[in-house]
Amino acid sequence: MFQLTSSKALFERAQKNIPGGVNSPVRAFKSVGGTPVFIQSAKGAYLFDVDGNRYIDYIASWGPMILGHAVPELVKAIQEQAGHSTSYGAPTLLEIEMAELVNSMVPNVDLIRMVSSGTEACMSAIRLARGYTGKNKIIKFEGCYHGHADSFLVKAGSGLATLDIQTVPGVTAGVSVDTLTCAYNDVEGIRQLVAEHKGHIAAIIVEPVAGNMGCILPAPGFLESLRQICDEENIVLIFDEVMTGFRLAKGGAQEKLNIRADLVTYGKVIGGGMPVGAFGGKLEIMQHIAPLGKVYQAGTLSGNPIAMRAGITLLSLLNKEDHYTSLEKKTLYLKAGLEKVLAKAGIPFVVNQFGSMISVHFSDRPVTDFASSAASDTALFNRFFHEMLQRGIYLPPSAYESWFLNDALSYEDLDYTIGSAEESILSLV
Repeated sequence: MFQLTSSKALFERAQKNIPGGVNSPVRAFKSVGGTPVFIQSAKGAYLFDVDGNRYIDYIASWGPMILGHAVPELVKAIQEQAGHSTSYGAPTLLEIEMAELVNSMVPNVDLIRMVSSGTEACMSAIRLARGYTGKNKIIKFEGCYHGHADSFLVKAGSGLATLDIQTVPGVTAGVSVDTLTCAYNDVEGIRQLVAEHKGHIAAIIVEPVAGNMGCILPAPGFLESLRQICDEENIVLIFDEVMTGFRLAKGGAQEKLNIRADLVTYGKVIGGGMPVGAFGGKLEIMQHIAPLGKVYQAGTLSGNPIAMRAGITLLSLLNKEDHYTSLEKKTLYLKAGLEKVLAKAGIPFVVNQFGSMISVHFSDRPVTDFASSAASDTALFNRFFHEMLQRGIYLPPSAYESWFLNDALSYEDLDYTIGSAEESILSLV
């Protein structure tokens, strides 16, 4: 039985000075209940908490630790760069090298602007789309999360669903009016929205593979239809690849799914876990960003030298070796094992998987959008989460989050995870 004595003490202490005791809501374990685990260190595929417990990590810092934690080359690069100062507020060669590397790996990106978070990247891409088209409305999908900017908190998926927040105080009616929503994978719903607001829609923003209502795959033809609609109606198609960029393939979802977006947003992986984001795309659109154009975006820490050095190091490692085949094989192995033990338990379940993203839903029907994800047995997932945690498996503390594998995971780790899943689910049914 894992003891969390020190974590409990730290959580009590944290709540005296930090809202809810955490700096990002899902960490509070509100959905699954219990005490958040306070992490002390991580190495490879493992997390170590303040009580000395070891966990096999299936969060990977929500995606960026694609090669595992504390990768030696990455640690060395960060240490070396820190010796030259942590920030300059001025241009560096590293920014150029980072942009050149990203643009060489990603299809359909002519120019790229570095920022400090995925939220900032998505917010800036929306502003750019509006400035470029001269139109105000955007379409997003229920359950897709693009950060916490006002426009994105309308039916925003995992974080809000986890806390059962239906509307967000502080988001104005005007913002809500300009943000149209549709069910994920619903092409006819999109066509209807476009027809109803013809000539007023600046952008459609979408997670090409959703990760904030569990892992949800795009239905055949869904993204292709979005591309066609955007071409026909002069709408900017934005792929939010904060999770999928450089995780599904070197060129992200654009490469993996062979769909070209007009703008793409990035985060997480491109900084090797450092706070970083980026947005990029076609020259025709990107040239409207200041100082080339009049759409303003700025940031003192944009292109931070330590984040750039970390990102260059990690992307170079991904560019040199085929980690993507290895990761997908491991994820498929885990999927097959989970399906076998869950079927043996005789409970309804769905395991969704794409590349190295995977999620388990206790449901008797396909999970293809937010409504079907929300209809699954989240109470059972919450109990399953704690059973797995007690066996040293650290899953996302919400039924509405994708799991992320890292390539430091061994097949022994996967076998232990599958065996733990069997023990956990049998103890609950």
